[in-house]
Amino acid sequence: MKYATSAAAAALAVSMAATTAQAGNYEPPMVEPEIIVEEASSSSSPGLVIPLLLLVVLAATL
Repeated sequence: MKYATSAAAAALAVSMAATTAQAGNYEPPMVEPEIIVEEASSSSSPGLVIPLLLLVVLAATL
């Protein structure tokens, strides 16, 4: 039984050493630049075009 506990302790020590050896080195994280898209402003609002066209058609028919 004496050898079983020392063998288990040795196996634990070897496994702990192996996991730290496989951990790898530190690399800083790659940060991608944030892409900002600015929408172009229009001179007229899209909600105003359809009522104006309706008024033009209505005025042409009268």
